[in-house]
Amino acid sequence: MRIDTFGIQHGGVEEGAMKSRSIRRSISNPLTGIMMPRTEDEYDAMVARLLSLCDEVKDDSDPRNRLIETLSVLTEKYEHAHHEIPDATPIEVLRFLMEQHQLTQSDLPEIGSQGVVSEILSGRRDLNLRQIQDLASHFGVDVNAFLPRTGTR
Repeated sequence: MRIDTFGIQHGGVEEGAMKSRSIRRSISNPLTGIMMPRTEDEYDAMVARLLSLCDEVKDDSDPRNRLIETLSVLTEKYEHAHHEIPDATPIEVLRFLMEQHQLTQSDLPEIGSQGVVSEILSGRRDLNLRQIQDLASHFGVDVNAFLPRTGTR
């Protein structure tokens, strides 16, 4: 007996009965057929399904939240293995985010004056903890994005 990617059992003595029970079970259980993506196409399909579910599910008590959690873990694991993110210094991260959001030095008062921002961007001054927390909040990213990594400034 084998089970295909849709959770349908094939073979066995009562093949017809097994199929109908398996089909009903796969329809009633949204986790059936959830597997680690192995290709970019499978990953893209999983991300699309995840985004669609996130748009649909508005209530914390919705049982599909467990499916969202599962898909999130699987996509994150795939991304970690296949989408290498290069190490970047906090200054490089800040420059990138400023460019993406089309911001100038004066658009970041949470860091300090334009002169302070200029000193940070030129590497003459490091970000302090308050500035890191404010920037993470401003850009909606994890504070770790602005923390120096080993071997970087």
